[in-house]
Amino acid sequence: MERSYCCDVCHKTFKVRKLLKEHQRVHTGERPYSCDVCNKTFSKKSSLNVHARVHTGERPYRCDLCNKTFSYKGNLQVHQRVHTGECPYSCDVCNKTFIKQSGLKVHKCVHTGERPYSCDVCNKIFSRKCSLKEHQRVHTGERPYMCDVCNKTFSTKSHLKAHQRVHTGERPYGCDVCNKTFSGKYKLKEHKRVHTGVRPYSCGVCNRTFSIKSCLKLHQRVHTGERPYSCDVCNKTFSTKSHSKVHQRVHTGERPYSCGVCNKTFSYKCDLKVHQRVHTGERPYSCDVLLNIQ
Repeated sequence: MERSYCCDVCHKTFKVRKLLKEHQRVHTGERPYSCDVCNKTFSKKSSLNVHARVHTGERPYRCDLCNKTFSYKGNLQVHQRVHTGECPYSCDVCNKTFIKQSGLKVHKCVHTGERPYSCDVCNKIFSRKCSLKEHQRVHTGERPYMCDVCNKTFSTKSHLKAHQRVHTGERPYGCDVCNKTFSGKYKLKEHKRVHTGVRPYSCGVCNRTFSIKSCLKLHQRVHTGERPYSCDVCNKTFSTKSHSKVHQRVHTGERPYSCGVCNKTFSYKCDLKVHQRVHTGERPYSCDVLLNIQ
């Protein structure tokens, strides 16, 4: 009869004494293997060996369909579901399916309203740990993702990916109403409000509403008087970056707007528009006194 070794705490059995010894560390909390780079400890030597790839960058597991590489075999197996379409985890509330169990766990917060991760600086709460980590960069100023074309940096990988489309010209998100395309999914979501009329952002001072959060933020400076953009030549301040940029043409002499009829140039687009009426004969303003006399 084959001998087995039994854990005296949970009675789990093992064929090899060494495996029992490793298992007992679950109960004792012993973690005798330590990473010599970051001092993180592990209960098994094999776990330490796998962890070391974080520091070495080794990614020995490769997808045979798209050649993407992974540090862990389990991550490769999960990734392969992208190609097979397998979604083994299902929400018991709405039946939405997921590739990973962690994705299902996060999704369930939609139904429960649970937001277990809290920022220790501003107390904002999140349903996902990774969302909290991204948010904390607002406070630290960390921008770890850099564009390899223009060196612009970003706090999230998704923002970098969206930015890179500026260089590639890719606009994969299309409006199903007017067919206008966008480089980012969020930009499409904002645009759709043009068609729906939804204006979810409201000013707490004057109750004016906006379809885009950034427009609300800019508007609030009307009430606060904040003018965070300053001209480095004359120190004049502005509430928006675009106004500061336009103002700088006073100093640089730049006149980027050109009349297509007479080639006269202008610093401001509005000035070009007014000038073009010389050629079109348009006279959009009328005196209401003369109209009443007539």
